[in-house]
Amino acid sequence: MNNRREFITLLGGAAATLPLAARAEKSGKIARIGYLSTANPRTVPFFQAFGQRLRDLGYIEGQNIIIEYRNAEGEADRLPDLAADLVRLDVNVIVTATDPATRAAKRATATIPILMVAINYDPIALGYIDSLARPGGNITGLFFQHLELLAKRFGLFKEMLPSVGRIAVLSDSFTADQLNAVEAANRSVGLELQPLNLQNPPYDFENAFRVTMRSRADAIFVLESAPIFRGRTQIAQLAMKNRLPTSFAFREYVEVGGLVSYGVNFSTMYRRAADYADRILRGTKPVDLPVEQSTKFELVINLKTAKALGLDVPPTLLARADEVIE
Repeated sequence: MNNRREFITLLGGAAATLPLAARAEKSGKIARIGYLSTANPRTVPFFQAFGQRLRDLGYIEGQNIIIEYRNAEGEADRLPDLAADLVRLDVNVIVTATDPATRAAKRATATIPILMVAINYDPIALGYIDSLARPGGNITGLFFQHLELLAKRFGLFKEMLPSVGRIAVLSDSFTADQLNAVEAANRSVGLELQPLNLQNPPYDFENAFRVTMRSRADAIFVLESAPIFRGRTQIAQLAMKNRLPTSFAFREYVEVGGLVSYGVNFSTMYRRAADYADRILRGTKPVDLPVEQSTKFELVINLKTAKALGLDVPPTLLARADEVIE
C-alpha cells in the first residue's frame, strides 16, 4: 500500500448539503450520540478530533446534540450493560472503537446504527459486517488493521538502527497475530528476538523492562493493543530511563517521548467518523455507507528522543518522515 495515498473519499458531498445540525436547531430536536468504550474518551487525544469535526459540521453539544459517554474503565465485562443503557436512551447512533465494544453494541441492538472505528480487528472475520463495500445490517464505519503494516514498520526500525542485534518485542494476549507477523518479517533479517508477553492488565511494564535489560536487548519493538496503548506514557518513560530505542504503531507514543512510529493517524480516522455520524444523523442507513479502509500512513520520528539516546537518525529516513518532533 502507498503510505502517501489519502483516505478513499466516500462522503464528499456531505458538507455541501444542509446538515442535520441546522435542521435540528430550527426544530428544537436534539440528536444523541452514544459513545461506548473501554476507556474514558475525554482523556484520549484523538477523540477530540471527533468533537471538533462535529462542531465544524454545525453540531454544538448541549444545544443540538448530546454525546452520551459510557466508559467501562478497562473492564470489558461491563460493556454489555453499558450498551443496553444506550439502547434504553434510544440514541441515534452508537460509536464504538474496540472489538469488545462493537460486539456488545451489536448484541444490544439490531436497529440503532452502530458506527465503529475498527482498529486492529477484522469486522468481516468477526461477522460484524458482510463486506467493506456492502456492510449489511446496522453497522458501518472505518477499518484499520495494523497487522498489514508490521513488516514495513519492522524494516524501518532496522533501517534506523543498522547495528542492532537483539530486539525485545512487547506483546500481550491480544497481539499473538502481530507477534507472528514480526517473526515472519525477521526471517529475512536475522535479528535475535526476545518476546515479552505481558499478563493480566493492568500490565507490569517495569518488570517487562527489567527482563528486557537482563536479556541485553538493544531496542524494543512494541506491539499494539488497547491495554498497551493506555500505558504509552509509562512505556516511553521507561524506555528513556533504560536508554532503549523504541518503535510504536501510532504517533501518540512518540508525542510522549517514544522514538519512532509508523501507522495510521487516529485523529484523521475520528474526523472521518464524525462525517459518517453526520450522514447517519441525516438519515443515511448504515447498509448504504461502505466501510472505509485507511490507506494513508505516517512515519513520525522524535528527534529530541534520538539525541537524548545518542542516536544518529539516517538522513534518508528523516527525509521520508511525515513529521519530525524536535
